[in-house]
Amino acid sequence: MSATPQETATTTGTPDGRELSPAVVVLSGVVGGISVTVGTLLAVASLTGHAAGAWVSPEALSPGLIGAAMAGVAPALFTLGRARVWEEVRSLVLPLAIVLVGLFTVTLLNAGNLQAVRGGPLFLALFSLGWVATLGVLALAAVGCLAAQYRRRPGTAGGGTERPRPLAPLPAWSKPPLAVLGSGWLGIGAGLLFFPAFWGALLPWTVNRADAQGLGVWALALGVGVLGSLVEDDLARIRPALRAVPAVALALAVVLAAHASTVDWTSGPGTALVFLVAGLLVTGASGHWLLTRATRRR
Repeated sequence: MSATPQETATTTGTPDGRELSPAVVVLSGVVGGISVTVGTLLAVASLTGHAAGAWVSPEALSPGLIGAAMAGVAPALFTLGRARVWEEVRSLVLPLAIVLVGLFTVTLLNAGNLQAVRGGPLFLALFSLGWVATLGVLALAAVGCLAAQYRRRPGTAGGGTERPRPLAPLPAWSKPPLAVLGSGWLGIGAGLLFFPAFWGALLPWTVNRADAQGLGVWALALGVGVLGSLVEDDLARIRPALRAVPAVALALAVVLAAHASTVDWTSGPGTALVFLVAGLLVTGASGHWLLTRATRRR
């Protein structure tokens, strides 16, 4: 007996929903290319002991972590073109928009600390100016792409308006740890972003206002992404995010290990950081395993 179109769609993915806008795919590819280039530059500079960020930083660790996050998420952004509907990529694209708009806002709020304003080396001064211009364009593009995406009517891709049965629902045992992990990243990110003087002082290494807020944007985006997976409750719908999470965790771990001597690991925040990064790695690895097992069963 042949499978019906709805059954075939359910076993191969989640095609019902809003048709994915080509603008979102193009934006993701552009951001991926920029992220892998700039992120690698910042991370490698940090590994060699140089703070090569757009703004002046007291230590090389903070710009290195921002660069590691950029480089880590880039490969997943290149895969968004494989998706068919918005629901399959929003768990990654929405955090991406938070990063673009958030980093641009943080850069403007801390414009007095930019390398070009503070009279840094010529390369870093030019880099900081390019950082502002590029982020401004990408932030506007992200807002425009999201607006265009949500103007598309639901149900155009799969022919139905109801959400299909999940291909690989999240196991019940995974939801409490995910809620704790997502809330941890979200809370830390909000604290660093909106109260950098207080929360920045709690970090186990030295940061300034711009560092604290820049790290806060990334932490906030990670929290939104992890909590978004609970809302989706379908590993097939968060496949791109599952590719990004372990890569980001590994990249952060490499930079942190290179600067291990500058981090106060015995403090509460230092211990919490270990668990938060490890949680991302475990989440990504276990999610891949569960999704692969569910796909094979189908």
